[in-house]
Amino acid sequence: MKYNYKFQNLLGTVYRKGDILFSNDGNSVISPVGNKITVYNLKQNKSNTLPVESHFNYTAIDISPNGAILLAINEKGEAQMISLLTCTVIHKYKFKQHVNAVKFSPDGKYFAACCDDTVFIMTAPSCFTGEYRSFIMKRVFKKAHDEVTCLDWSTCSKLLAVGSKDTTTKIYTPEYLDNLNMYSLSGHTDKIVGAFFEKKSLDLITVSRNGQVCLWEATIDADALVTSDVQISHAKRRKIKKESNLVPDEVNEKMVIEKDKEYESDEETPTEPAPIPDENKLQYKKLGRHYIGDAIRNASHKVKLTAAQYHKATKLLVTGFSNGIFFLHEMPDVNLIHTLSVSEHRISSIAISDQGDWIAFGCPNIGQLLVWEWQSEQYVMKQQGHSLDMTCLTYSPDGLYIVTGGYDGKVKVWNTTSGFCFVTFHEHKSTVTSIAFSANKKFFVSASLDGTVRCYDLIRYRNFRTLTSPSLVQFSCVAIDSSSEFCAAGGQDVFEIFVWSIKFGKLLEVLGGHEAPVSSLSFSPHLGSSKLASGGWDKTVRLWNCIESSSECEVIRLTADALQVVFRPDGEEVAVSSLDGNITFFNATTCDQTGSIEGRNDLGSARADTDLVTAEKLLKTKAFTTICYSADGNCILGGGNSKHICLYSIKESVLIKKFVITQNRSLDAVNDFINRRLLTEFGNIALVEERTELEGGNVNVRLPGVQAGDMADRQVKPEVRVHCVRFSPTGESFAVAATEGLLIYSQNAGLDGTFRPYRLETGSTPLAVRKLLKERSWGPALICALQLNEHTVIQECVEAVPPTDIELTVSGLQEDYVDRLLSSIARLLEDSRHLEHLLLWVKCLVTLRKKFPPSVLLALEKVLTVKYGELSKICDFNKYTIRCIKVVGEMPRKQDVDDVEMDSDQSSGRGTGSDSE
Repeated sequence: MKYNYKFQNLLGTVYRKGDILFSNDGNSVISPVGNKITVYNLKQNKSNTLPVESHFNYTAIDISPNGAILLAINEKGEAQMISLLTCTVIHKYKFKQHVNAVKFSPDGKYFAACCDDTVFIMTAPSCFTGEYRSFIMKRVFKKAHDEVTCLDWSTCSKLLAVGSKDTTTKIYTPEYLDNLNMYSLSGHTDKIVGAFFEKKSLDLITVSRNGQVCLWEATIDADALVTSDVQISHAKRRKIKKESNLVPDEVNEKMVIEKDKEYESDEETPTEPAPIPDENKLQYKKLGRHYIGDAIRNASHKVKLTAAQYHKATKLLVTGFSNGIFFLHEMPDVNLIHTLSVSEHRISSIAISDQGDWIAFGCPNIGQLLVWEWQSEQYVMKQQGHSLDMTCLTYSPDGLYIVTGGYDGKVKVWNTTSGFCFVTFHEHKSTVTSIAFSANKKFFVSASLDGTVRCYDLIRYRNFRTLTSPSLVQFSCVAIDSSSEFCAAGGQDVFEIFVWSIKFGKLLEVLGGHEAPVSSLSFSPHLGSSKLASGGWDKTVRLWNCIESSSECEVIRLTADALQVVFRPDGEEVAVSSLDGNITFFNATTCDQTGSIEGRNDLGSARADTDLVTAEKLLKTKAFTTICYSADGNCILGGGNSKHICLYSIKESVLIKKFVITQNRSLDAVNDFINRRLLTEFGNIALVEERTELEGGNVNVRLPGVQAGDMADRQVKPEVRVHCVRFSPTGESFAVAATEGLLIYSQNAGLDGTFRPYRLETGSTPLAVRKLLKERSWGPALICALQLNEHTVIQECVEAVPPTDIELTVSGLQEDYVDRLLSSIARLLEDSRHLEHLLLWVKCLVTLRKKFPPSVLLALEKVLTVKYGELSKICDFNKYTIRCIKVVGEMPRKQDVDDVEMDSDQSSGRGTGSDSE
């Protein structure tokens, strides 16, 4: 179980496309990030990615009224019903076409989904309906003349408003009603973006893409809607089952369509129903038409209204436009409350919390997610990932922060505990190629193709030093020595290595010797050592003593170009990945080869849709472009142009585990084989771009070397690849910078219910631990708890020991138990409120044993740093609060002032009338 890493969280990607929504309590925002879903807790300031994955990107999501079920549908129409209590998929369904919108009814009995020009109403599994099967078809409507775009339920759940591209809004009913079958509202001149019912009313508000807002008034209320008893005959039902050779879902759908046809023609009613008076029929009257955003649309005809949302309780209408501007209007008078520009890109989705105070906006072009508090006009959350792929990452020495760089030239710092980015640097003007963190945790450096190496201060959050070369050089790699005094960077177009002093910002040395681009640099982690390893495309690895003797170096010849060079954490070994798919190990002192791993076949030969070469030929091009040692130096992690990440044991040279970072088929080169349906006698159909008959067919061949997708294509499909992998200094997790974003894999992810014993004995049971605790046998109880390795049992045992007995209990433990206990206490410190009690345990453990594994101490340092930051905020808040209370307490009260004035009046003879007389 030592290497049982599992996916924990997704950072770097905040929002891709699709619907965003608030949780029912209004404290969290649910956002689709590709084929995963992330929940951002705004109260606790944390993000959590659900352990659920789809085969394609999610586009339409909605949450049930009770907040227990999340319905998520991807771009291919595959629906998943996800339980938010267990975070698992409980039901699946295929709509077989793209779903534009999905919505639960307020009573939780139904949900509606619109596909193309069809609207499906299905029964939701719940205690209200007594139906626990999934996706039972209730009604099917195919009345629109164009694609359906939006829908909304009335408060009573008896009516469904559906907007379409044909500029009409139609009213449907889940139940069969006597006084309504279908009602169509026309009056817009562009496609409908939003249709909203008023609260506890059948009145309607519709919004179109050109900014028109129409108000509709219903002639009757919800109580006047009369349910009809229309049922399909058993003979017709048997006939459909017999004649149709369909799957059960299609049989159910066809029966529902037949039932709707019979209801519309009144063929199945046993007797002719009595005519209903016109005053009892549901009709709508247009109250008015308003225009939103005339000023910005007149300035640019390309500006369109792209998203709309309405809060029924506060009557607040929020509209977003394609230029990043949003408006807040108060209905029904359409009074403008506020307007703001959140970006320069299209707003595709808007969500309003149930309380109506927070508004969330999603901008897919730049991957931005905003939560705005409109009353105080402040941002609650403002997150944005890299607009293009990440290229590099690095951990801080304590594992608390991750710094990433991307093709967009931005450098972002992420908090691993919360999952949020808290600072972004924009100084680079081109792709960031490499990042390195200093050993003293105070700064980090980044190299870029713009010819600069920049140093960033993590205390003041500024670029305090810019390092340049005498001539313009595109830097491809960077490294910092263990003393945090020297920085080295390798050139991509100039085959030299430049060494600077970070303190003075001066160029110290220029190391020449490579005859091709320098691909990687790595300083020895030994404190005080200036040994530098460099790998290049000239099939060599060079070991430099860049400070003592800069001109001398040891040269190691390889069989292929060097892609990545890293030192082992103890500095005694160097690992090199080469273009031939091998990872070779050398002794850092003698330069002798100590081992080798051939891992080309482990990366796999996933093929893109437009690949013209076979899988066998494609496999020969695979290589590890990024490698990293584990914290203990016993394993090495590698990735490349593949969806796989490989973890190897260095001593045995065997593959321990292979991780699949994604199954998202919206990306290219995910499938191992090309779909046979795409292969015809004329070639691969995927090579032919989809165009209309008037445009003509055109062969869509990707440009050579293009990985992110040819921008000349009608549909850009990026290729899945791993740009960088890094182990955390604690060894408990590792991070992957890939096409999907920044993926975090951890040993503690999803393992709370897994039994992972350590030196287990027959008498070690939870019952025995509790029995020993009652007998006040703290030492044996603690050993049994550590053998069980159950987090809750260890917590119960640690908290039960009195503070006076902690030192005596610790003194009787063996060394391996001390290490495991300190690691467990570091995990307990994250969530426990008994901070002082746990710190007493830490003090006794550290005093007992002077030497611990570095990973254990780093994990403890990370937790204590977080706790220190939290306590410092609380202390500062209490300090200013006490100061305010003290000042208020020293101020004289009004009654005291009146008493003083009265005493002064009496002493001066200006008291009451009797005294003056």
